[in-house]
Amino acid sequence: MAQKSSLPGPYGVPAFAVCFLAYVATGLELSVNNNAADFTLSARSGPPLSLSCLVQNNSQAEELLWYRGDGTVDLKDGNKVNVSNICISPLTEADNGVTFTCKLRRDQSVRVSVILDVQFPPFLTGEESLPVEEDKDVTLNCNAKSNPQGQTNWYKNNNTLTLQQNRYQVYQTSDVFQLSIKKVQKSDNGTYTCVVKSALGEGRKDFHLIVEDKKPVFPKEAIIAAVVVVALTVIFGIVARKEKIFKVQKAPISYKKF
Repeated sequence: MAQKSSLPGPYGVPAFAVCFLAYVATGLELSVNNNAADFTLSARSGPPLSLSCLVQNNSQAEELLWYRGDGTVDLKDGNKVNVSNICISPLTEADNGVTFTCKLRRDQSVRVSVILDVQFPPFLTGEESLPVEEDKDVTLNCNAKSNPQGQTNWYKNNNTLTLQQNRYQVYQTSDVFQLSIKKVQKSDNGTYTCVVKSALGEGRKDFHLIVEDKKPVFPKEAIIAAVVVVALTVIFGIVARKEKIFKVQKAPISYKKF
């Protein structure tokens, strides 16, 4: 029977020892804010947010890396080994949905990611004047982001707006709120208020709708015909005047006998 041989690994280290060292290296774990697996972290906008990455099961100093999305985060020399902390200040709505990842430098497959769920109230202020001609359509745009998503209500002159069928249309997405009015009338004059509410607060914006009288509209055909008539009249006048001048210049000269 053939005997099994133990082949040496690199630098004369037996193969089983190499396998054991690989296991030790890959046995390292990371945790971010005490979470060893990827997670989502909810926080209010405004106050700073700290993330702490810690090496678990390490027997030697291990260097850490931080990423925001695909870009690296600059770390000071004393904030890279075994434990690394980053602070996001201030935490804003722009950080909502951003992924932060802590990685082990020598084996970047060892990693933990955290997705930020930044909660913020609707931000909506100000006012806007909207002059519009009678019988024209108009759209009031009330755009406001919020997390959690807000709900909108429309008011006219501080009273809940009654949506008239076939004339008023409301459109809403996660951050776009629109009120469209078809063929505005004088009775549509007034102040329209968009109020967006969420569990964290509310925002509002006023629209002063000013319905103006219809401007007189002249038929294009009549305008074109009038222009043609005027042009022809001018042309004929010029031609007639030239003919008269020509006849005067060509008239025979008569001499009187004394």
